[in-house]
Amino acid sequence: VLTVCVHTGSGTRLYESEKEDDSLHLTESAAGVDRVLSGKLTELLKISGPGLKKGKSRVFYGLHEDFPCIAVVGLGRNSLGVCGTEYWDTCKENIRAAIAGGCRVLQNHVLTHIEVDGCNDSQSAAEGAVLGLFTYDDLKTKKKTRVTTQLHGSGCVSGWEKGVLYGEGQNLARYLMEAPANHVTPSVFADTITNRLAPYADHVTVHKRSQEWIEEQQMGAFLSVSKGSEEPPVFLELHYNGCPDNAQCPLLLVGKGITFDSGGISLKPPSGMDAMRADMGGAATVCSAIVTAAALNLPINIIGLAPLCENMPSGKANKPGDVVTAKNGKTIQVDNTDAEGRLILADALCYAHSFNPRAIVNAATLTGAMDVALGSAATGVFTNSDWLWEQLHKASVVTGDRVWRMPLFQHYTRQVTDCQLADLNNVGKYSRSGGACTAAAFLREFVTAPHWAHLDIAGVMTNKDEVPYLKKGMSGRPTRTLVEFAAGLANQA
Repeated sequence: VLTVCVHTGSGTRLYESEKEDDSLHLTESAAGVDRVLSGKLTELLKISGPGLKKGKSRVFYGLHEDFPCIAVVGLGRNSLGVCGTEYWDTCKENIRAAIAGGCRVLQNHVLTHIEVDGCNDSQSAAEGAVLGLFTYDDLKTKKKTRVTTQLHGSGCVSGWEKGVLYGEGQNLARYLMEAPANHVTPSVFADTITNRLAPYADHVTVHKRSQEWIEEQQMGAFLSVSKGSEEPPVFLELHYNGCPDNAQCPLLLVGKGITFDSGGISLKPPSGMDAMRADMGGAATVCSAIVTAAALNLPINIIGLAPLCENMPSGKANKPGDVVTAKNGKTIQVDNTDAEGRLILADALCYAHSFNPRAIVNAATLTGAMDVALGSAATGVFTNSDWLWEQLHKASVVTGDRVWRMPLFQHYTRQVTDCQLADLNNVGKYSRSGGACTAAAFLREFVTAPHWAHLDIAGVMTNKDEVPYLKKGMSGRPTRTLVEFAAGLANQA
């Protein structure tokens, strides 16, 4: 079934006029369909109700043999661009939301193929279509209708293809985060990423490091978390050589890979604990970003690191007050076994420095405090580099998956270094106060690189109804921002 997508769904795209009235004007693709229909589409829009508001849709049937079903969606105002208060491109966000909404409407009509209005920004349209149609139903008997999409008309095909890859990259992260923990163990996670990178074997190398290797590297903090589980840990190391002749230092991406977080001995409350299957969201977004970079053939060298394990209670698990030794020799007093993500990242960050990276960016669903501070509006970024912050912020404005800078004051460092038994405590001196900030201060103790950023993605881990082009569930954020960030660095080379 062929349909034209409108910016208020799928089908044709409609703009509200600048005036406070119900007048509408069609996008270029929608106007083309209207001409084929001798103005019938415009006529039906006028008589079928008040003007279409942003995100609202109408579906028309039997107008043309080539378009038996047309969804028309409202885009909102057509003069909007980058908003200085929202820190995103409003037009791009409206397109993503509209196309996603329209595609879902048609999917619910059990249609299997949709032509999408490019809305003069085919990349954003493609992202909306791919992200809006994602469903994790692998374990259900009854599955959603599988829908294929393509660009309608003569829009920018390269932009559409790029948008599809961006959307598919985020969907890979969503898939990994959404899957039950008994279906995505550390080894299964590593195998999934390995398989997804297999088509790019000529310029991607994958190392699945065993527990023996982790022990040889003296990653005592990582090992202390993994020993509570029967699942063996895996240290996944990805080398994407998109610019093999360039001796420039690589971009280093590090992701927290706790495939299930029970809280260890400091057991979490049972309510909502099922969501802890997505506590490997940092690793999921980082690895998916590298898969996308390889698919896009970005001219940049990237190394990805993902320490993967479970955090479970057992007779071998960390106990409050235990002291462990990280790879760089610093000792850590583990007062809260539920603050395990920073322990595995500490060793991964130490190892990252061995590659002399251009920049290090780590992503982690690290603290509930970040969710309290920012909610799902933006990823919290703690960084020692103004340059790196600008690159991440610039990328997030384009993708609409925003970042917000948080403080790295010595005020917080003193709260993790004032420790009775060791060099550091894995929780701040004043417990919950500034929890996201003290976690970042802890990680900073394992960083010597001049360009490092810690992305706390706990608040953006899930989506309820905040991002209209994502369904309820695990969000896969901020995969597209990481990809856009890497692409931006590649263009600077």
